[in-house]
Amino acid sequence: MGDPLSLSLGQQFELERMSRAIDETADLSALRGLAKQLLQAWQSQKAATQWVMRQQLGAAAPNGQRPDIAMGTTGI
Repeated sequence: MGDPLSLSLGQQFELERMSRAIDETADLSALRGLAKQLLQAWQSQKAATQWVMRQQLGAAAPNGQRPDIAMGTTGI
């Protein structure tokens, strides 16, 4: 089994596609728009990852402690 954090082939292609789009963009406003889209996608992924971690820790936290406090992720 490979590295659990390695990108899938589809993700690698998407990364390459986006990298080329950035390289080919000369228009500053278009580049800003692309950067904002990537920032939104990054934050959405981060939120989804934290949600999954809270769900898994919630099932594994019999002491009643809130998982987000135990993980130190409140306010992120």
